[in-house]
Amino acid sequence: MSLALMKMWFALGSMGLMFLAVASIYLSRFKFQNRFLKIAVSSFAYMCMLISGIIVFFVVFSGPVNE
Repeated sequence: MSLALMKMWFALGSMGLMFLAVASIYLSRFKFQNRFLKIAVSSFAYMCMLISGIIVFFVVFSGPVNE
């Protein structure tokens, strides 16, 4: 697998993490009534968003791939 293809899969994975974060925040704010469950799900969502941001930062600033 080439480096460019690996970067593409990492970027798609980070977009999936962002989608998971948005869905989790929606669930924690509007669907759950239990306070502990709200905190746990929103913490999971913010961790997903942080990880996806770090991945996107490294993918974008690593530069283009010479092939």
